[in-house]
Amino acid sequence: MSLNHVRPWRNIYRRKSRQIMVGDVPVGGDAPIAVQTMTNTLTTDVAATVAQVQVAAEAGADIVRVSVPDEASSKALKDIVRESPVPIVADIHFHYRRGIEAAEAGAACLRINPGNIGDEKRVKEVINAAKDHNCSIRIGVNAGSLEKHLLEKYGEPCPDAMVESGLEHIRILQDNDFHNFKISVKASDVFLSAAAYQGIAEATDAPIHLGITEAGGLVSGTIKSAIGLGNLLWMGIGDTIRVSLSADPVEEVKVGFEILKSLGLRHRGVNIISCPSCARQGFDVIKTVEALEHRLEHIKTPMSLSIIGCVVNGPGEALMTDVGFTGGGAGSGMVYLAGKASHKMSNDQMIDHIVEEVEKKAAELDAVQEAAE
Repeated sequence: MSLNHVRPWRNIYRRKSRQIMVGDVPVGGDAPIAVQTMTNTLTTDVAATVAQVQVAAEAGADIVRVSVPDEASSKALKDIVRESPVPIVADIHFHYRRGIEAAEAGAACLRINPGNIGDEKRVKEVINAAKDHNCSIRIGVNAGSLEKHLLEKYGEPCPDAMVESGLEHIRILQDNDFHNFKISVKASDVFLSAAAYQGIAEATDAPIHLGITEAGGLVSGTIKSAIGLGNLLWMGIGDTIRVSLSADPVEEVKVGFEILKSLGLRHRGVNIISCPSCARQGFDVIKTVEALEHRLEHIKTPMSLSIIGCVVNGPGEALMTDVGFTGGGAGSGMVYLAGKASHKMSNDQMIDHIVEEVEKKAAELDAVQEAAE
């Protein structure tokens, strides 16, 4: 539930960017911030790649990126695009021909890196292919692959070098009358990324793709991404995000949504509010939350659930959630519905009962939404 209308200190005022289309997904303007991930299967293995795309889409991914390193991958991309439930971005490095082939194969967007795609003539050929096939482009500046002349000028990767790289490539696109693009300026260093993104946000109205590149494993990468992306999003910067983790792509999608949900920028699925547990807990909070996270993955309806181990904060948290459970004593606790104490439930039956209540509430909310539409 949104409290922004009564609590203005919760508001985030998004940077005004122009809107482009990535397939049928709007990016920029007042569109919802899109969540992306990237496959890690061999692109030439169409079945495995499509399966991974479908699982990511089911987890909520709006857009999925696929690497296109060689001609065989370009050929496979056509089948992947045809079977994908979401727009596909073709990740292009080093060989401009892959960009042309990917556009011809039906990619919704081409991700090209100005530091390694080639000279302006080759970039122009990619632009023409994108125009011919109604394909957008992401300018993907990366601190690890800046152009040689910028490294010589600045001595090392720095925010100014990354912004200059991005603006140089924007100029090439605009000189060729191409405006259907977004831009990213990624680095693995949180400070470098944040400063570069702030600089590019001030210099252009293009939609911005956020990411902390090569952030690390599930835990460390989640923390770095939450800090870096969270601060930028809080400042209103960002139109689409990808959390880069050395983990299953589905985990990237989950973390991306959790970052957006924590800032009130996207609402999808069950937001579980739970305590860290202590000696006062009336049931095993940690195991209960783990079980509920798994059992409620299928719920896409935005709603809130509080799972609190004792009565210190439990009743107060339950007042602000759709469904709640607060631990009590003698092997049972209190179930709250719509913020009000409803009935007691034994701990051993509590998980199944909460799942039922959440599913029931989700169905009610879906019915209200359908009636409103």
